[in-house]
Amino acid sequence: MAVTPVPGSEIFASRPYTNEEIRTDLPAHLPLYPTDLSGAEVDPLTYEVVRNRIFAITDLMGDALRRMSGSLVVTDCNDFDVALTDPYGHIVQVGPYNTQLVASIGLAIGWILRNRADNPGIEPGDMFLCSDPWVGGGLHQNDVALFAPLFHDGKLFGWTAAVAHQLDVGGVSPGSWTPRAEDVFWESLPMPPIKVVRGGVIQCDVEDAYVRRSRIPKLVALDLRAKVGANKLGQERIAELIRKFDADTVQQVMQLQMRDAEQRLRDRLAAVPDGTWTAVNHQEQSHTGDRKAHAIRLKLTKTGSDLRFDFTGTDEQSGMINCTFTGLYGGIISAMMPLLCGDLPWAPGGIMRCVDIISEPGTLNNATFPAAVGKGSVASSWATTNAVMECLSQMLDTHPSTRSSVASVCCGSWDLSIVAGLNQHGAPFATSILEPMAGGFGAGSDHDGVDTAGLPFIPMGKVPDVEMNEFTTPLLYLWRREETDSGGPGRYRGGLSGSVAFTPYHSPAPIYQVISGSGKAVSMNRGLAGGHPGAAQEDIAVRGSDAAELLARGELPSTVAELGGTPEFPSNQEESLLQQGDVYVMRWQGGGGYGDPVLRDPELVATDVRELKVSPDAARTVYGVVLDDSFTVNATATAACREAVRADRRNRVQG
Repeated sequence: MAVTPVPGSEIFASRPYTNEEIRTDLPAHLPLYPTDLSGAEVDPLTYEVVRNRIFAITDLMGDALRRMSGSLVVTDCNDFDVALTDPYGHIVQVGPYNTQLVASIGLAIGWILRNRADNPGIEPGDMFLCSDPWVGGGLHQNDVALFAPLFHDGKLFGWTAAVAHQLDVGGVSPGSWTPRAEDVFWESLPMPPIKVVRGGVIQCDVEDAYVRRSRIPKLVALDLRAKVGANKLGQERIAELIRKFDADTVQQVMQLQMRDAEQRLRDRLAAVPDGTWTAVNHQEQSHTGDRKAHAIRLKLTKTGSDLRFDFTGTDEQSGMINCTFTGLYGGIISAMMPLLCGDLPWAPGGIMRCVDIISEPGTLNNATFPAAVGKGSVASSWATTNAVMECLSQMLDTHPSTRSSVASVCCGSWDLSIVAGLNQHGAPFATSILEPMAGGFGAGSDHDGVDTAGLPFIPMGKVPDVEMNEFTTPLLYLWRREETDSGGPGRYRGGLSGSVAFTPYHSPAPIYQVISGSGKAVSMNRGLAGGHPGAAQEDIAVRGSDAAELLARGELPSTVAELGGTPEFPSNQEESLLQQGDVYVMRWQGGGGYGDPVLRDPELVATDVRELKVSPDAARTVYGVVLDDSFTVNATATAACREAVRADRRNRVQG
């Protein structure tokens, strides 16, 4: 659906800024600490000690944020991250949490320097709150970032930053995800960088304006203080580091760390043959009632040690699945870091020097204001990551030295279910079902994908305990398990996904539910080199189930058929109510496979069947492996079955 651009909104559209652009806009009263310290000498031992101290500081910041937060998405899932940058906002170190969130922090800091340095000013003890995905620092309005300038000797030395997903920041629908959204005005209104902490003191008027939007204001206010605490701790530790090694040394190490990441990545890229690779990632249904599939198209060109990501031809922005340029930027870096940079310093400020981006404004992953972007994090930004992973893996597959880093697309998308209402104590609640954090990893060129491993761009992602979910919400879990046949078939199998079933329990009123996902009709978790995609997303609402009666008799249902009732199959984007007796079943996507399934070692298939990872039927029809009653491979029948599979393929191709 088309939206009319708002005149003046273009000033909030962030992009990478050069140091010269930033210096030109800065007032004289805000001097920056010198970053060109070419004359300074840092010996290798000091470099390693300080570099590892910087990593430890970001780790401490993340631990502090998690311990102070009261939000399940932070404390039990690690859907947050922290970062340290140089004075210009170039990211020196990110935490091992949600790298999508922090990838665009540098864009936001650059914007703050150009637009806030003179009025209201940037002073010691200040912190800027931002929930504007066009400016940066997060992928959608729920990703609220807090940026803190770090001063030394009267000069701006760097920045610390903390960003976390907030479970509700306002808008039409609970959880701030609105499947019916036609533009951003249906959603939580973005908040450009605003000084919420001045001279070390939280400004009550700004805090009130921020938390007043939320249906769970106390939780949002607590998370604000957790971010303040994380930033303060980070700055205290950096100050200690400066006292021990001196400011020039620390700044030089920060610059060297980015330079090191850049150079080592360039060396790695130079070993790979030049070429061009393409990928298309589709999302079906951009909003309630939509019946279309929407494509993100990518052409990756590698020349020497440079990468060009060209998204020309991506579909126009539509519905609520869009992301801004910051989401596109985050989608690229969050795919590059695990595939190309796992053993390098995680310094996006250096890594992204190897990258050129071409993108058309007004498209799915470069949406212009006032497009709806509430689902941008797990929609178009995630689809961008999928396309980038697919192209990078095709590139890495061309050279023996990099082939072991290949990975098929992991789990494809997020199966979103927001639940809200009154909890078992009669108090308001709003949360997200967080089990899809346990996504199946894509298979590699020499190994299976890891089952229910997590998400590749959240290295320390976790899934809450069932007991914690039941303690904090009026829900009773009937099962949570890995799903047979959910990993993409291939010579190497994709990692399994899982499923969960829950029902309202002691809730005094119906539970409001927002349902949003992609990958039910169109695969988003494609395989590589002939590998098949992982299982599709599936959601089932069983109305008027027999779950309560079964439990009363001491029977635990384990299938949809055993639940009785009337099954309904929700569309990708809709809102609904869960009544007492209803059961909601979610199955998220598995990882893509690698290579032709009929080339998989039959003994591995037999093991998968014995371990309930692959069904006997799939073993025969997909892998061409015939097993006897004891799940032992029948070699003669298997050879014949595989030849029949190949013959069937030839016949279909020949028409």
